[in-house]
Amino acid sequence: MGLFNFIKSAGRRLGLGGSDTQDESHPAPEPPAASAVKAELDRIGLPADDVRVLVEGDRVRLTGRAPDAESREKLILAAGNIAGIGAVEDDIVTDAPAAAEPVFHTVAKGDTLSAIAKKHYGNANRYMAIFEANRPMLSDPDRIYPGQVLRIPTMG
Repeated sequence: MGLFNFIKSAGRRLGLGGSDTQDESHPAPEPPAASAVKAELDRIGLPADDVRVLVEGDRVRLTGRAPDAESREKLILAAGNIAGIGAVEDDIVTDAPAAAEPVFHTVAKGDTLSAIAKKHYGNANRYMAIFEANRPMLSDPDRIYPGQVLRIPTMG
């Protein structure tokens, strides 16, 4: 359990005209309501039935239960990658303990999944592992944006 920081001005803007590709060059909107964050988790199909969402300022607190560590990490990222959110406090328990602390990568200007894979794995061709680890938040491996935070799965 922990506290994860995000770039408040980067992320999906919820509500009318919401977009998947906002970046840190846009001013941060007001933090969304807890119900809007919960609706976003449901919209992308994450297992959030047993997760409660509380928004305090620009911080989201997630409590409850997730089926596994991967789902927990995706819930944290989906909430944190919403414009207006600066941090996610995680109090989600899982049935299976995490093997290791999650590894997250904040996308910089000019980053590609291949470049991120090269940095973390030493092999640019492993970019699909990062793409798959971030589904359903990512729908296209060529559509990432500065400020977005991605899961970096461990390679066995």
